[in-house]
Amino acid sequence: MFKKTLTLAVAAAALAVAAPALADDVKIGFLADVSGPIAGFAPGMVEAGNLAIANVNDQGGILDGQKLISVSADSECDSGKAATAADRLVNAENVVAIFGGYCSGSTIAGANGSAIPGNVVMISPASTAPAVAELNDNDLVFRDVVPDSIQGVKAAELLLGQGVKEVGVTYVNNDYGSGLAGAFVDAFVAGGGKVLANVAHEDGKADYRPEIGQIEAAGATTLVIYGYENAGGGAILNQAIEAGSFDLFMGGDGMAGEALLASRNAADLEGMILTQAAPAEGPAFDALAALTSAVGQDVTGTYVTNSYDAVFLLALAIEKNGSAERAGVSAALREIANAPGETILPGEWAKAKELIAAGTDINYEGASGSIEFDDVGDVAGAINYFVVEGGSVVNKGLIQ
Repeated sequence: MFKKTLTLAVAAAALAVAAPALADDVKIGFLADVSGPIAGFAPGMVEAGNLAIANVNDQGGILDGQKLISVSADSECDSGKAATAADRLVNAENVVAIFGGYCSGSTIAGANGSAIPGNVVMISPASTAPAVAELNDNDLVFRDVVPDSIQGVKAAELLLGQGVKEVGVTYVNNDYGSGLAGAFVDAFVAGGGKVLANVAHEDGKADYRPEIGQIEAAGATTLVIYGYENAGGGAILNQAIEAGSFDLFMGGDGMAGEALLASRNAADLEGMILTQAAPAEGPAFDALAALTSAVGQDVTGTYVTNSYDAVFLLALAIEKNGSAERAGVSAALREIANAPGETILPGEWAKAKELIAAGTDINYEGASGSIEFDDVGDVAGAINYFVVEGGSVVNKGLIQ
């Protein structure tokens, strides 16, 4: 019996030596605000990110055939919870890089609390607040979405161009709301307009009539709402409609999405203006449209293109860096995103992997637009505007 056991043990040991060790999975953290005020569209962003991961794994995996996986943590669009979620991703899950956050406050809290100290690159697909660009981040925090410093200015130019000279503004009291409202107000006033009232609001209240009343009392008949449709911004819109004091509404990207009309009488919103980063077009967008269509996703969903691009960029940067170590990912990200290099479109993982292995420069062209990171990790871009007409949200094209 002893001899048989010994023989089996020796054979098992020999097999263990002969078999290659299984490579560890390569983890990308998803700092994702899937609950809270942007819960209406955040799940679609997660789906887009996971589609990018599936495309990588279906074409041979990352590095030496390892599997790329996502590890999610819900930051709930709350700075405190984002700090805790990012800490888990960085220090417990040991992710190589982070896709997110989505809300600006989540990105800032996650970066300052864990990502920057942990030398972890982040790409946000949706954090538009100007404050993100002001982080002392050691070149670790990037975003592939147009910042509010552009959106606010373009929104002001649009209203002024339409002859609107006086407005009331309300904004959610966080980095996103205050940043976007600040950019809008500065540009509107500089262009000769007058802001009759500029009122902060907090999410989570049942009654926003005091804020609405303050704006009404100032004499404003155009109301600009910089908040979230699924939270205070949407409640203010509903109660402002009931008040009947406003002739025109405008909202930013936080008010956009399918939910805007889903639970409201579209006739009450007729003429409402929405601003959002311009959707891309061309070969990169078409390539992602084919990929999303194949799995039943909507490429035109809010921040879907930005989300896919962010995760695919992180995967390319890790591949370019040549290891699952955090050091070097930032420099590699700039190399694979910025020109020059052979063009890589969404889904072209096998092509990119082969070119990287050959030492050839690549240049990822995003479905969300051309991605060329500037000194602070931002991208340039254009702003579209949309108008509620006849029960639908109609894309009116670029704000010129």
